[in-house]
Amino acid sequence: MTAPGKPPIDDILQKVLDAVPFRLTVADGVDAARRALRELPRRPLHSDLRVQDRHIDGPGGPIPVRVYWPDDDAGHGRHPVTMFFHGGGFALGDLDTHDVTARQHAVGADSVVVSVDYRLAPEHPYPAAVEDCWAATCWAADHAGELGADGSRLAVAGDSAGGTLAAVVAQRSRDRGGPAVAFQLLWYPSTMWDTSLPSFTENADAPVLDHAAIAAFTQWYAGHVDQSDPPADVAPGRATDLTGLPPAYVAVAGHDPLRDDGARYAELLAAAGVPVQLHNADSLVHGYLGYAGVVPAATEATELGLSALRTALHR
Repeated sequence: MTAPGKPPIDDILQKVLDAVPFRLTVADGVDAARRALRELPRRPLHSDLRVQDRHIDGPGGPIPVRVYWPDDDAGHGRHPVTMFFHGGGFALGDLDTHDVTARQHAVGADSVVVSVDYRLAPEHPYPAAVEDCWAATCWAADHAGELGADGSRLAVAGDSAGGTLAAVVAQRSRDRGGPAVAFQLLWYPSTMWDTSLPSFTENADAPVLDHAAIAAFTQWYAGHVDQSDPPADVAPGRATDLTGLPPAYVAVAGHDPLRDDGARYAELLAAAGVPVQLHNADSLVHGYLGYAGVVPAATEATELGLSALRTALHR
């Protein structure tokens, strides 16, 4: 049911959801959930980009990363770097499921993108994903010259669980004295871990992501953590100090249980003096990046976030 005053799901998006139903569900176990995400139809996009798969050293063994280079027809010299952390509830997703999204970031932000295939729960619960994303970010900053990039202009970005990880990395960068992060692009992240927020009830049975899936992903990823008082590198919105963090763009969706979670983090950042833009795509659902190029409203919302990233990195 749509809350009073909130637009219904975008008509075109609803037709796509009806034609290709998809819900992040763990009812049949993690392997089936991963397979369902991998098998979603995806249209090729920016297939002419230069792309290279690598393995870098990580705390739990080699970390696969995929590096994307934007076209350099303009001859502007070294591009900035964007770390991209994929979504999937900390348990699903990989370099291939988010290949198109990473390409969108490379082109939309005119940035080298390093997409990180961090370890997944439940086999590797918290803090494995955090440690891998941090290690990859440090590697990218140290090897930016080797990548033909400018490591002094480095951003973190991610969708859903990846948005959470991007926020965590931004906080670690501040707390550990670098590598300096210039901007954080957080697509419908989970930052507060507070299911009492209204959107969790309002959108409990929303398309794509529902309350049941969130509960399962939480258990797989951080079931061993006190959910009433999670540490900041699980729930970055619980950090006691948010001052001095890089400027942020927080994107949320009206028909997403996580809507108020991301919005609350934006409010806290602003209160701490961090420049932040909050955009609520009120007729869209969780995961709308995957519908960009197909659903005009999703395309528009995606382009707004990528434009903010591009502006921040090319000042």
